[in-house]
Amino acid sequence: MTSFAFGRIRATTAAVLLALPLAAAPLHTATAQGKNEPNVEFEMMTWVEVKAALAAGKTTALFYTGGTEQRGPQNVNGGHNLMGRHIARSIALGLGNAIAMPVLPYTPNNASADLPGTIGLTPDILTMVLERLAEQAIATGFKHVVLMGDHGGGQPNSYTAVAEKLTAKYADKGVKVIYCDAVYSKANDDFGKYLETIGLPAGGHGSISDTSIMLYLGGGEWVRLSELPKAEGDPILPRGQRPDPTVPRKNNGIQGDARKASKELGKKAFDQKVAYAIAQIQGALR
Repeated sequence: MTSFAFGRIRATTAAVLLALPLAAAPLHTATAQGKNEPNVEFEMMTWVEVKAALAAGKTTALFYTGGTEQRGPQNVNGGHNLMGRHIARSIALGLGNAIAMPVLPYTPNNASADLPGTIGLTPDILTMVLERLAEQAIATGFKHVVLMGDHGGGQPNSYTAVAEKLTAKYADKGVKVIYCDAVYSKANDDFGKYLETIGLPAGGHGSISDTSIMLYLGGGEWVRLSELPKAEGDPILPRGQRPDPTVPRKNNGIQGDARKASKELGKKAFDQKVAYAIAQIQGALR
């Protein structure tokens, strides 16, 4: 890579990092701490509270990436970030020894003028940002760093690479960095199987699963209820099967059918994500 190209990447990464606090700011009011819950959100703590929490044994940092992207006509573009903050906080509460770091609001994706709701990074930039953030958490005093995400594109390779690199780098200090994939891939796959057992389509992006979680957590503020009765997208075809060229595509950002989304299904999917993550993290950090 030329020095000019590397310089451009570093400049882009710096711009992303500078923009993150501003991008995350609107989420504060939507996900305030419960009155009877301990404060486990890094951005809602003072430095004195962070230091006390570390001294008390809360030495696991949870980094959760969301993503800003269109999610069909019914869901707001920040859905990944909104859900991610709730999920990360609940995981931290369940673990008892963790602090949820601010959600990273951008992940690998590409903007589109046809469906204008997506702002994305490249996998290379995500890898550099994750490495920087994880090392900053280690410098702060965290002994374990957990990387998780709510958006599939580009994640596994970036997260695995950073986790392996930093675990090796800081092995002599007893630091461990892990990638928790169960919160996304396994939880989504298993919830899709559950939906099929009750006669509902599993779907994909913007479909019944994440629309239900958004209904459960944010109701009509996150989901346009007037759009829900017609929230049907292009069907998800079996692997290898091509779309019928005689059938017009909807191309509305939904993969599958979200019309049967409900708060009840959302609670089940949310609780499953949290439980799967807690089990994987506890197993990996024993």
